[in-house]
Amino acid sequence: MNPSRPYPAGHPVPLLRLARAFAGTAWALGCLQGAQPARVCLQRWASRTLAALGIEVALAGELPGGAQLWLSNHLSWVDPLVYLSLRQSQVLAKSEVAGYPGIGPGALKAGLRFVNRENLFSRAGALRRMCQDQRAGEDVLLFPEGTTTRGPALAPLYEGGLRMAYRLGVKTLTFRLVAEDADYPWVGDQSLLPHLRTMAQSRRTRVTVRPGRILDPVECPDEEQWVRLIRNQMEPLFEVANAV
Repeated sequence: MNPSRPYPAGHPVPLLRLARAFAGTAWALGCLQGAQPARVCLQRWASRTLAALGIEVALAGELPGGAQLWLSNHLSWVDPLVYLSLRQSQVLAKSEVAGYPGIGPGALKAGLRFVNRENLFSRAGALRRMCQDQRAGEDVLLFPEGTTTRGPALAPLYEGGLRMAYRLGVKTLTFRLVAEDADYPWVGDQSLLPHLRTMAQSRRTRVTVRPGRILDPVECPDEEQWVRLIRNQMEPLFEVANAV
C-alpha cells in the first residue's frame, strides 16, 4: 500500500474516519458534562480525533519537562490537537475556532481562550487571561505567528505573549512542527470541511514534532533579546544550521 496515495472517491474509510472524528467530539462534550477535569477530556479528545483521521504524531527527540509555556510554528487547525495529545494545557486560539463545526462546541465548553488578533482590546484581554493562567501555574500553548503557513519560514510574530513570559520569568520551550503530507497545512481561504475531507482521504498523515531547548528569561538582559532568542530558536534555518 502506498501511504502517499489517497483513498479513491467512494472508498468507505474516509467516511468512517469522519464519522469517528465527529463521534469523538460528541464524546468530548459528554465528558465535559461529567466529573472529569476539562484538561483530561481535551487530551483524550485530541488523541481520539488524531487517531480517527489517521494522523500519526512523531516526536523527534526527548520532550523536556519544566517549561510552562510551549511555543510552536503553525501549519493547520490540527496543530493544537497534536500538542494537546502530548500534554494537558491551556490553549490560546484565534476566535474563528469557536465557530468551527465539530470542534468549536468542544473548545467553547472546555473553556479555551480565544483572541481576535485584529482587535486590540481582544488581544489585551487574551494577554490578561494568559497572565492569570501562568500565575496560577497553568501550562499554556501558544502559536505566536497568529496564522497558519506552509512552514518554510516564520510569519511575523505577535510578541505580546512572549514579552509577558519574560516579565513573569516563565520558562519556555520552542517547537518546530513539520508535516510530510502537503495536504496537512491549512492556509489561505480554504474552508474547514473540505480540508477535513482531504485529511480523511489520506491513507496516512505523519506530523513530526521537534522540541527545541528550554529557554529561561534570565538568559536575556531585556525583552528585545528575549524575543530575538525565541524567534531564532523557531526559525527553520536555525534548525538546519544546528543539524550541520
